[in-house]
Amino acid sequence: MRKLLKWIGFLFATAFILGMLYLGNLFLMKPFSLDHYLGKELILELFDSPEALTYLGIVDRFNWATGHQSRISITGLEDQEEDLIEAKETKAMLLAYKDASLSKQQKITKKIAVFDLNNTIEESEKFPYHSYPLNQIGGIHLNIVEFMTDIHPVRNVKEAEAYIDRLNLFDDSFRASLEILEAQRKAGIYPPRFVFDHVIRQLTEFLNYKNEENPLRKVFVRKIKTLELDTETSEDLVIKLDSAIENSVQPGFELLLAFMNETLPQANINHGVWSLPDGDDFYALRLKVYTTTDYSAEEIHNIGFKEVQRITSRMQEILSQLGYGNDLNVGQLMNELNEDPKFLYSDTPDRKALVVRDYSDIVEETWREAENYFHKMPKSKVEVRAVPEYSEQNQAGGYYMSPALDGSRPGVFYANLYDIKQTPTYSMRTLAFHEAIPGHHLQNALNLENEDLSLYRRFGYYTSAFGEGWALYAERLSLEIGLANNPYDELGVLQSELFRAVRLVVDTGIHFKRWTREEAMDYMKKVTGMSDTEVTAEIERYIVWPGQACSYKVGMLKILELREKAKQRLGNDFDIRDFHSTVLDYGEPPLFIVDELVTSMNPKSEE
Repeated sequence: MRKLLKWIGFLFATAFILGMLYLGNLFLMKPFSLDHYLGKELILELFDSPEALTYLGIVDRFNWATGHQSRISITGLEDQEEDLIEAKETKAMLLAYKDASLSKQQKITKKIAVFDLNNTIEESEKFPYHSYPLNQIGGIHLNIVEFMTDIHPVRNVKEAEAYIDRLNLFDDSFRASLEILEAQRKAGIYPPRFVFDHVIRQLTEFLNYKNEENPLRKVFVRKIKTLELDTETSEDLVIKLDSAIENSVQPGFELLLAFMNETLPQANINHGVWSLPDGDDFYALRLKVYTTTDYSAEEIHNIGFKEVQRITSRMQEILSQLGYGNDLNVGQLMNELNEDPKFLYSDTPDRKALVVRDYSDIVEETWREAENYFHKMPKSKVEVRAVPEYSEQNQAGGYYMSPALDGSRPGVFYANLYDIKQTPTYSMRTLAFHEAIPGHHLQNALNLENEDLSLYRRFGYYTSAFGEGWALYAERLSLEIGLANNPYDELGVLQSELFRAVRLVVDTGIHFKRWTREEAMDYMKKVTGMSDTEVTAEIERYIVWPGQACSYKVGMLKILELREKAKQRLGNDFDIRDFHSTVLDYGEPPLFIVDELVTSMNPKSEE
């Protein structure tokens, strides 16, 4: 027995020494493995973001140690400066790993990480204040409320108390954000007037909510009801919640509102980032980040015009076959369809519930059919929900939220049901293809569930060109595999692709060619036939998010181009499931990496 205990003690001591040596190497020296180094940096970054830890879900069970559920990010100027220093240090460490010592996967990882860091460093050094922290679609005032209502879990009393703890930090978080806003003011950078109008309205509406209507309170009360707590505990929690809203949330929103009202006279009279200091260079960087290409603004503008012409020709052909004639252009004809009652839901009290139900049916049908075109499907399911009422007026037609890593929260496809004309029935399938299956949910969930990838490759990098490019490709794929056989449904798919092509034109038009907001809206409305509500929301989104709108079509065109190249090269050995695996099994890489991966696909005879 003594000998056995001696051996057990020796093994524990050895394991301890090896563990300490590994940790010393990981944190104090250049780690042996590039993957371990990037994984360590990512973990440190995640632990620095309580919201990210909550979003992942898997860490919630260790909240007793991390305390993340009771914290929110408080990011000011000093934090921005520290982020830049850390980015430079990370890049230097990555370059210390020589390619000769790396595996094929590690070489890809290094390329991705260096590309991302180069862009981050350039933007931080040259354009630290060119974004708009307060805007109508993703401003800090909207993001934090949506996070609390939709992401923060309330599964027990401790999580309910943590919810309140987070509300008590709203004031501190907004004060830190004001540091950045004040620095932006000193740099003479302000958003256009319409951004002020929207944000002031949103902040005012939030502050004017009656107590029981406040979404932070409304959701909390609903969630604790499901816990079946005793009356005393429930009442005590609500009292503490109301105190947090009164003493932290309300003052925080009032701070932001005061700043917006104070700076309103300085609103930018122009709409494109060309009007900001070194605006053309900033926009070129944004295009590089979002498209992961070296296309110039002029090239993207011209690609957009060509695609608009090609797609409208096909739509005109279908509309003629349906008997709509050739007297009106595509945009005018699509406007007619948008107004046609047979394609619209009745504006009844249960309309939103009916639309959500019908979207859910489409997702279920598509999931079954898509199984034939992929080697594997996600384990995580996806739900359809309406966009929250407090943000629906200025949100896009739909968006997606990834599932929790531990499976505790499904993926969510949010449909904007603010305007009945925003949901013509012939366009619903297309939006479901894009946001759920085989679009964002399939791609995101498979990536999260891919245990063959390093931590960095799963969570450390995202590019809109890949994610949105894939989602738009998914729309085309769904049409190709017979999920939109009805000519009206095909028009829905084509209209969606058309407005992504139009995005290339209007985004570069606004930010490079100096178009006004109204000029861009007129062009989009004329070409697409989208409703006034949709067009306004979309154009205003592009103005506050320069370059991102170009990623969809550029990404889709690249995936289609690579699929055609693979077909030509592989001939009879081409299997669309293999192609999809090659595109999806490597995380969310820049397009130039996807190009390398697809180009390296070998015929089965050579494997």
